[in-house]
Amino acid sequence: MLLGSQLRRLREARGITREAAGYSIRASESKISRMELGRVSFKTRDVEDLLTLYGITDEAERASLLSLAKEANVAGWWHSYSDVLPSWFPTYVGLEGAASLIRAYEVQFVHGLLQTEAYARAVVRRGMKGASAEDVERRVTLRMERQKHLLEDNGPECHIVLDEAALRRPYGDREVMRGQFQHLIEISERPNVRLQVMPFGFGGHSGESGAFTILSFPESDLSDVVYLEQLTSALYLDKHEDVAQYEKALKELQQDSPGPDESRDLLRGLRQLS
Repeated sequence: MLLGSQLRRLREARGITREAAGYSIRASESKISRMELGRVSFKTRDVEDLLTLYGITDEAERASLLSLAKEANVAGWWHSYSDVLPSWFPTYVGLEGAASLIRAYEVQFVHGLLQTEAYARAVVRRGMKGASAEDVERRVTLRMERQKHLLEDNGPECHIVLDEAALRRPYGDREVMRGQFQHLIEISERPNVRLQVMPFGFGGHSGESGAFTILSFPESDLSDVVYLEQLTSALYLDKHEDVAQYEKALKELQQDSPGPDESRDLLRGLRQLS
């Protein structure tokens, strides 16, 4: 995505259309669009030709962008789990790992970054009915690996609103749920985690369309991405007007939900009831 955004910036600065850029590398306009969105792999020769077309002659700048192209084609650690993941999900894992800010609303279950291993296992078993025990465990392992990034010293900011429904719906037995509530209480006290609970008592709210995640990146050239998971696919929205709507909905959810301290009290009450 970073390389694609750099190429788009260079193309637009020269006033070159996507069609003309595609012609220069023997490709279609849609291929250039997919390259600029970071949704296809990059051939070194194509990047070299585009840089020449865009008037980039400085060797240091060319070398930097060509190095980025090589990095972009290296498979991430999560690709080894592709056989137990839906086809659309590895893209999300890569974006999540690159994000500096993760904002989300969840209504069905606890967000994957905040799940305990036991709770995650119960969720995965429910979602992968008929899967072998080995495949279930590999999926759980991937979820635990994703969480390591959140817990690093330079981990991303994580602002999550959980609907009370996600907490009331049991996955696993009472011990699993008690452990999950305790984990949420503890992890919500980390400086990079802001956790709020939208209580039933509030009534209707701005999250009525369902769960969503907004990913923001440290590179200023990268636009925010909204991730929407569906039953058989997922949507990745990066148009400004789309992202703005979801940011507005999340801001309202945060304003309408009790703050982190009150939300921890709610979690303590649920832990006692479990």
